[in-house]
Amino acid sequence: MLFNSLQFLIFFPLVVAAYFLLPYRFRWMLLLGASYYFYMCWKPEYALLLMLSTVIDYYTGIQMGKAASRRQRKFYLGLSLSSNLGILLLFKYFNFLNASARAAFDHINVFYNVPMFELLLPVGISFYTFQTLSYSIDVYRGSIEPEKHLGMFALYVTFFPQLVAGPIERSTNLLPQFYRQHNVDRHRIIDGLKIMLWGFFKKIVIADRLAVYVNQAYNHPADASGINLLIATYFFALQIYCDFSGYSDIAIGAAKVMGFDLMENFRQPYLSKSIAEFWQRWHISLSTWFKDYLYIPLGGNRVAKWRWCGNLFLVFLVSGLWHGANWTFVIWGALHGFYLVFAILTNNGRGKLLQALRLHRLKGLVQVSRIMLTFHLVLFAWIFFRANNLADAFLIIEKIFHALIGALRLGALPSVSLIETRDLLLLLGLAILMSFYERWRWSLGVLLKNRYAGIAFASLLFWVIWVWGAFNDQQFIYFQF
Repeated sequence: MLFNSLQFLIFFPLVVAAYFLLPYRFRWMLLLGASYYFYMCWKPEYALLLMLSTVIDYYTGIQMGKAASRRQRKFYLGLSLSSNLGILLLFKYFNFLNASARAAFDHINVFYNVPMFELLLPVGISFYTFQTLSYSIDVYRGSIEPEKHLGMFALYVTFFPQLVAGPIERSTNLLPQFYRQHNVDRHRIIDGLKIMLWGFFKKIVIADRLAVYVNQAYNHPADASGINLLIATYFFALQIYCDFSGYSDIAIGAAKVMGFDLMENFRQPYLSKSIAEFWQRWHISLSTWFKDYLYIPLGGNRVAKWRWCGNLFLVFLVSGLWHGANWTFVIWGALHGFYLVFAILTNNGRGKLLQALRLHRLKGLVQVSRIMLTFHLVLFAWIFFRANNLADAFLIIEKIFHALIGALRLGALPSVSLIETRDLLLLLGLAILMSFYERWRWSLGVLLKNRYAGIAFASLLFWVIWVWGAFNDQQFIYFQF
């Protein structure tokens, strides 16, 4: 079920009303049933994978709690890891690895005949797999006690607002909230609905309208000009942010209406002054997951510099592969890993260069330059993220490069035929207003606490969504992961 669908606009109020009308002891059953219904609206059969993952991790958690030795706990942790990652490997990566192996063997003229599996990727499988794995690892480490209530644990795995695209919640944050009795709180409901409305604005008005232009250029790069591909790349950077952060806002707002607090997942990432800072602001629930469960266990930065760089690069290779079973995602992850390693290796030299040029005195200019550089490094990597394959990615880069070189020679940009100037200015204006609001939302929040100001702002947002929204049930980008 899509958040931006009529089905959800009926489903959500009914669930909220039933949740607050039911006695406390029955509420978890309602949420669990609603969450499974929410997921089964895509493909009912894949709810069996959710159940399987839930039962495995519940069982291994209980057994780790009973284990008398570290060796026994390690066995059950291994069972959890191998089961969950095995399911993920089969459904998400088998065909990718199989096709890569076939290409490698064909290159050396060796017969290879392992068939491909015709399997539909279960929506959100990477998200709920990482969520359950974090629980198993935390139980193994002794950070939390095993959850004894199977129903509550199943609800933690399947909680519908964040089930298919995050935020990836830790059991230490979400599980205890299911045991609290949440009464009707007018202020929480209003705040939650405001957050949801903001998420719908980003998704329906900005992301889905930009998607039309981005898809036209990126799905047919051979037919698009270099300048159109360049504009589409800038648009994709805005599209993916509004699409994914919009989903997170709707999820956080929906949970808040019912009394639950989900973690913040985005914090104005395009204002980052370095790639390291970008990953502290973008998809925070995933970046902290990799930090806690892969980067730090590998040694983090508490090792020799060469190992530190290797740890970072490996983490981002895995992050790229997590995002999709395609070499484009692997290169996207590798680029971010390279950016971080390069920043570490050149840190001292860059500091000395700033001192030598006396640029450290122009702090404002330096900060703006760092933001612009970081954004364009991220933008370049987005080309691989969005391109359908490596051939398309390199063709897009080549066309953009030639367009920019030609523009420098002529001293003017070619005409833009991809979109009308009016639509371009409108979307850019909405994006600027969105950025301004998100930058100052906490300051503006004081003003919007005023009943009339809040009603006026919400009414304006609703009107903009109604007039300019693209109501085509466009799927969220991160559902494919």
